[in-house]
Amino acid sequence: MLQEVENLGALQRRLDFSVSAESLAKEVQVRLARLARSAKLPGFRPGKVPMKMVASSYGAQVQAEVLNDKIGEAFNAEVSARQLRVAGTPTVEPKTTGEGTHLTFSATFEVYPEIAVGDMGSVAVEKFVCPVSDAEVDKTIDIMRRQRATQREVERPAADGDRVTVDYKGSVDGVAFEGGSANEFPFTIGQGRMLPEFEAAVRGMARGESKTFPLTFPADYRAQELAGKTASFEVTLRKVEQADLPEVDAAFARQL
Repeated sequence: MLQEVENLGALQRRLDFSVSAESLAKEVQVRLARLARSAKLPGFRPGKVPMKMVASSYGAQVQAEVLNDKIGEAFNAEVSARQLRVAGTPTVEPKTTGEGTHLTFSATFEVYPEIAVGDMGSVAVEKFVCPVSDAEVDKTIDIMRRQRATQREVERPAADGDRVTVDYKGSVDGVAFEGGSANEFPFTIGQGRMLPEFEAAVRGMARGESKTFPLTFPADYRAQELAGKTASFEVTLRKVEQADLPEVDAAFARQL
């Protein structure tokens, strides 16, 4: 027989439910036996610890885990039988303790509101049409091609759109600063990931080339200790890679 659901407000409900003490005890024993197969305690080989010692060491933890699982199962079964749509996590409190055939709990929770949809026959719906130009289509296709591009190492000066790998070291008044150096650092020229002066210095460099150049940090630079200051950077270009874009054909379309 289903317990009555108490209505505490517009959406708040309270429901009493129970957990079988016998099923709880059986599951505790099952999990302890499973745990005993790999339990490790000083003086015993793994899996050879006596069950009594396993229960003494892990019994409380296992019982708490099993009880939590059984409470969840019992609560879900009760609300499912009543077709209640529970919103959020219930607050569960024990109602009975001690030795008995069942442990009783009280759950307080909220339910989603029931929304009645009226007659929509007289409702006029305006169809929204968003015009798309050929230029916008071409731009989107170009983005998708770049997302699927393969990088190929080339032996020429770095240019916009190339992915370069560099070693760099920066200093202000001869003193290195945090985040001012890196090795094997990759970035794509023209994407704006690096400051414009840094990209401008690397643009045109060839593999193996090194240079030193000044760079003035913007007044609103995120690292306030560097904002507005001029640093000296030493950069060595390790690799230049060119993005090979896929052709716009049937094979490309099948990937979308």
